[in-house]
Amino acid sequence: MPAKVRIGFVGAGFMGQLAHIRSYALLPEECELVALAEPRQRTAELVAARYGIGRVYGDHRELLESEKLDGIVAAQKFTHHAALLPELYPHVPHLFTEKPLALGAAAGDRLAHLASESGCVHMLGYQRRSDPATVEAKRTVDAWKASGDMGALRYLRICYSDGDWTGNAHARLIDEGEPPPPFPAEEPPPEFAADAEALWALSTGVDELVHPLNLLRHFLGERFRLVFVHVSGRLYAFESESGVPITIEVTPYRLTVGFDEELLVAFERGYVRLRPAPSLAINRAGRLEVYRDAGGGLLPERVAPQLPWVDPMQAQAANFLRVCRGEIPPLTDVAEAAEDLHLVADIVRARVALPGATEALRADRDERSRAWKERLRAREGKTLQTGSGDG
Repeated sequence: MPAKVRIGFVGAGFMGQLAHIRSYALLPEECELVALAEPRQRTAELVAARYGIGRVYGDHRELLESEKLDGIVAAQKFTHHAALLPELYPHVPHLFTEKPLALGAAAGDRLAHLASESGCVHMLGYQRRSDPATVEAKRTVDAWKASGDMGALRYLRICYSDGDWTGNAHARLIDEGEPPPPFPAEEPPPEFAADAEALWALSTGVDELVHPLNLLRHFLGERFRLVFVHVSGRLYAFESESGVPITIEVTPYRLTVGFDEELLVAFERGYVRLRPAPSLAINRAGRLEVYRDAGGGLLPERVAPQLPWVDPMQAQAANFLRVCRGEIPPLTDVAEAAEDLHLVADIVRARVALPGATEALRADRDERSRAWKERLRAREGKTLQTGSGDG
């Protein structure tokens, strides 16, 4: 393979531009931005000009017919994956897509099988694994597990609120207002298709919950199973194969401006607390706190390491280039992404079976809609003002 990895892009939408094309353009010594497939012609031309992409094609088929690539970054709606990815797998050795892999677990299993059958190495966009804060947190957790110095692993917890994960990235988006052409969407899983609230819960769940579920598995190093679901969708509990309890707390408070997410990995005599960076932050890693209490009269230690000024998306792009060069396996491959979909299906299945589920799901949906509209108003500067403290 030549020194520079030849990369093509399928899609220049919000994530395509601001998460991915931007990130690869910042690595000119490592990759060549060969071509972009994007049906919105004027938008495609402007994006290619901004980021130095060599050629523009109207769709992925034209790109595949015309270019020989080391890897493709296909940033598409996850409901497009079921139709799109089988057309990409046979023609490219390495593929990157955003998470989630699909809407339904069966569709995810099918895609994992097709990727394996075609020999395509498919990496999914779980960028938190590439965050320098996550890398250091994982190194610390693995060291404690191996040494036993901090005792046994006792508990894992993720808490996140539905804030602005974009970090105002929308201001850099190129969009000429051209409507995209229709594209085949994945059929809803029959199990959930007839119930509008259940289908909404599944769609929301696969888009939102796969990130924390995948991050928990990353730190655990083992599978875990669902043991409790609250009907509100605010709290989920799990147990790992070795018996470690785990919880996910979902939006216990609201954020109009900002982003909050926290992972706690607790041992008998210490903990690692990770606060990932917003997904589209630029030159900003997450934050990390490490606490050690050795006992024996020694003073406990709490440190916050200084981390490199590298954002998760750029670090993730560098990792995919390493995958293309054969230096590392994917940080999250297609088989693991399919497993995430099964966990989400278990959660939704349990939630919709609870008493009062229909009412709770409608309330959840309405609240999210109100919160989204409020964040949009805040983004436009219409509600940003100093609070009086009187509510």
